[in-house]
Amino acid sequence: MKKVLIITLHFLYWFVFANIVAIYTLMTTRSQGQFMAIDEFIRAWQIGFFIPGVLSFYSSYTFLFSKFLMKKKLFALIGYSFSVFFMSALIAVFILSVYITPTETFARMGLTSEFRMLEFTFIVAFINGLMGFILRGFITWYREIRLKEELVKRNYEMELALVKNQINPHFLFNTINNIDVMIAKDAKLASDYLNKLSDIMRFMLYETKTELIPIAIELGYIEKYIDLQKIRASNNNYVNYVVDGDTTNVIIAPMLFISFIENAFKHTENKKLDDAINIKISITKEKIVFICENKFSEVHENRSDQNGLGNELIEKRLSLLYPNNHLLEVSSLNSTYKVKLTITRSAY
Repeated sequence: MKKVLIITLHFLYWFVFANIVAIYTLMTTRSQGQFMAIDEFIRAWQIGFFIPGVLSFYSSYTFLFSKFLMKKKLFALIGYSFSVFFMSALIAVFILSVYITPTETFARMGLTSEFRMLEFTFIVAFINGLMGFILRGFITWYREIRLKEELVKRNYEMELALVKNQINPHFLFNTINNIDVMIAKDAKLASDYLNKLSDIMRFMLYETKTELIPIAIELGYIEKYIDLQKIRASNNNYVNYVVDGDTTNVIIAPMLFISFIENAFKHTENKKLDDAINIKISITKEKIVFICENKFSEVHENRSDQNGLGNELIEKRLSLLYPNNHLLEVSSLNSTYKVKLTITRSAY
């Protein structure tokens, strides 16, 4: 929500509140056809309504909402809220007692003692504090709706880009040709690889349509993708793929790591080297850490092409999926390109 709109909402709230106070004060203080004097009314509004109202409203809107309500600390929220409302009322009553004689302004409202004034200003503080929670909740809800709409739009764009980038004609053509050659040598092995290709296609068609999937399914897709890439090289040891940790009940967004892996295969020229590509995924109770390293030739490599979809586009997707809960680190040193993606478990 834009700042101008938020400021407008605040202005409208206080405008409505001021008018309600004016009507209430003038109606309850009428005595023998005489309304409260204008100077008394202004002082009553400023001190009796404005001070406890503003203090409690913005305490709820800022500190109490983010510190307790957003974190679902309900008991602490109730305790601190009533403390803030009471202190706001107490401040107002103190100022009233010092600067205004109670009977002078509030007698016709029935506020003939400090206790009655404290009771009245506490009600004012409570109502405004509650409205502070409501307004902040509405703004937060509206922002989340807009964020989800943007996420859906970005996901459609990313889905199309990922499909074009990952399951491209060259990958399919080379894989099918390799399987075709393998049929004459080892029909059973060729059938296994054909099933893996079928599983990858099924994953792309169905699993990527949902917002979240079990990480075990994502890892299975990655493993089959790596196996299909291996049949194109004579050295199976040029790829080192390791998964460490418990994948039970862990869910992530689909195709979160494959862009980096695909780029590693694309830009690794010397497939005769052992561990030319190193992929490690570590899963703990606190976070998921994905690391992908690949060797490249600095002579032939164009670094701007290394990123495939581009780190900027990938970072935008991560920001929408895991705002403030991820860290993407990219480095290139000594002919080694490294990507490290960390996602905190609190994000899902």
